[in-house]
Amino acid sequence: MKGEFMARKKKDDTKKVYTEPAPYNQPITETIEKNYMPYVMTVIISRAIPEIDGFKPSHRKLLYTMYKMGLMNGPRAKSSKIVGQAMTLHPHGDASIYETMVRLTRGNETLLHPFVDSKGSFGKQYSRDMAYAASRYTEAKLDPFCAELFSGIDKDAVDFVPNFDNSTTEPVLLPTTFPNILVSPNTGIAVGMASNICSFNLAEVCDGTIALLKNPNLSVDRLMNIIKAPDFSGGAFLIYDREQMKKIYETGKGSIKLRAKYKYDRENGCIDVLQIPYSTSIELIMKKLTELIKDSKVKEITDVRDEIDLSGFRLTIDVKRGTDPDALMKKLYKLTPLEDDFGCNFNVLVGGVPMQLGVLDILKHWIDFRMTCVRRELRFTLDRKKEKLHLLLGLGKILLDIDKAVKIVRETEKESEVVPHLMEGFRIDEVQAEYIAEIKLRHLNREYIINRIKEIESLKEEIAGIEEILGDELKLKAHIAEQLREIKKKYAIPRKTQLLYSEDLTDEDVPEETENYKVRVVFTRGGYFKKVTFQSLRGNDEQKLKEGDEIVYTEDAENIDDIIVFTDKCKVYKAKIADFESVKASSLGEYLAPKLNFDTDEKPIMVKVLPQDVSGHNIVFIFENGKGVRVPVSSYETKAARRRLTGAYSSASPVVGAVYETEPLDIYIEDSAGFAITVKSSLIPEKATRTASGVTVFSLKKERRVVRVESGERLENLPVGACRKIKIPALGVNVSSKTK
Repeated sequence: MKGEFMARKKKDDTKKVYTEPAPYNQPITETIEKNYMPYVMTVIISRAIPEIDGFKPSHRKLLYTMYKMGLMNGPRAKSSKIVGQAMTLHPHGDASIYETMVRLTRGNETLLHPFVDSKGSFGKQYSRDMAYAASRYTEAKLDPFCAELFSGIDKDAVDFVPNFDNSTTEPVLLPTTFPNILVSPNTGIAVGMASNICSFNLAEVCDGTIALLKNPNLSVDRLMNIIKAPDFSGGAFLIYDREQMKKIYETGKGSIKLRAKYKYDRENGCIDVLQIPYSTSIELIMKKLTELIKDSKVKEITDVRDEIDLSGFRLTIDVKRGTDPDALMKKLYKLTPLEDDFGCNFNVLVGGVPMQLGVLDILKHWIDFRMTCVRRELRFTLDRKKEKLHLLLGLGKILLDIDKAVKIVRETEKESEVVPHLMEGFRIDEVQAEYIAEIKLRHLNREYIINRIKEIESLKEEIAGIEEILGDELKLKAHIAEQLREIKKKYAIPRKTQLLYSEDLTDEDVPEETENYKVRVVFTRGGYFKKVTFQSLRGNDEQKLKEGDEIVYTEDAENIDDIIVFTDKCKVYKAKIADFESVKASSLGEYLAPKLNFDTDEKPIMVKVLPQDVSGHNIVFIFENGKGVRVPVSSYETKAARRRLTGAYSSASPVVGAVYETEPLDIYIEDSAGFAITVKSSLIPEKATRTASGVTVFSLKKERRVVRVESGERLENLPVGACRKIKIPALGVNVSSKTK
């Protein structure tokens, strides 16, 4: 009906012309530049990446709001009130603001030095399920440590800009008196880049910064001796690799390995995990432990419990009697997040420009930033002291004749003429005269004025001292270094994350126990591999295959056996049968290419369960050009436990087939014209070199090539006898009408 009405309306209305709007053809580059790039830059600069002061905008706005609310020294306020006030600067919803505050609290235990003194339940950094209470139930105020964030903020140390609706102003950065960028951990994901900054010990960072202030050419190695390694609020162990750590200090990118700390309770027969890596959670660890117990991969464990209480973190693992706790933990470090990696990616905004910086470069940029803040603060203080000195110098002039000053004021008829008459009577400027005119009558005595004038000398000394610091960069750096020493003295705490040196660890090659049982391995021409247990085969041994696929190899083996896989790219792979999941005969199995990390377009040509003793065993390769070669299996043995070996055979001609030979066997070879030969594998010469091109086995006519190679059970229904040859090279027999 609606469409009918619109049609009639268009037909009857002769005064209006209805036309479709012309499509706006905008190049994709212009769309990205005008529509997408502003969003990208906003996310990078104003959301996700921290500035050199160590804060994202959300952190900075929240802390400054609390500072303006008087929560630096006053009593705690309801979190909901703080969140509401913060929306004046950060209008992104109360939930996101409160979540930001939670991470900054002492109760959440995310930071080594929390910025918010909290009361109530704020969850825990090490638990994803331990939720924080609603903002109406919790209270907060600024921690005394925040005094180091706002020092000088009221003395023009940093720039201020209008907030989103121009109703007030907010600081662009906070004038932190210490390198907070390295002391507080920070994580953010922007567009096209991310930041993941770990925390370092405050005392070590202060010492490292002081050393860099004294010696701008400080080397990374020297800095590493002072700032030893990251320090996390959750403690645990850090496996220290100096070369890897040096890379992080130089480039800001790398990985740190963290390991849980535990103790064995012999009386109760359990392992108490007391600290876990900062990058994981108790829920992830318990989930993995539960899976291992369910799959019978760690039979020593009887129970796992979360025993977190008011005393702190504890994960209890009950173990069977006679279990070696150290050996079990070495196994769990490999199998669970009890040992985890923290990926470092030190992306920082410096002057609004994102940069990936190492620890040394971050400290250099922070020193430049801090020197700018201190200069501005000192200039502000210098101007105020000069103004006061100027006023006191004017006050000193009326000391010579107080009665004259009183007489001038009394005899002046108009109020507006008092200041000009004082200027003329004592030869002072307007500012000084205004100050004198505002002095209360009770202060017009010699004692008051003399006491004020005594301040002149101390003011002159203070002004000279400030000017000396401003005029000498070395003294300015010494001033910053002294502030850092005071901060270290007041707030430093012992290192929580202890170092384990990688060269001292002997548990890296702990063998994993593999359950052994009988299996049947199946390999198809399409590249699928199955491991089927004998129990699963009972009553049903019919293998399901993909349409058009066929089985080319099957063998009974044990779960602890190895397999070798030759591919068409001159490579051989070695894998354990235990690495494959057990499947039913009705399953397609696992595709080998992604499982063994094949290269693009790489395909398997042969799979074989590897016997324990391979002496006298060979691999027979038949190539497209009619040549063949036998290579001893022992040629593929290596000292190291390598998973892949290149140069497995000659690349002179594409390989068509590979046959595993334990004793002489028949090999059927067919060419592209339907001619074939059958030869004993013993006729093909053995070569010690893996990449030998071999000898001619099949004499091919021009433009023909070998297309098929079969052996073993695959010879059934093939005209093997009709084309048997007793010596090589051999001409083929036409079997095109006989081959199935």
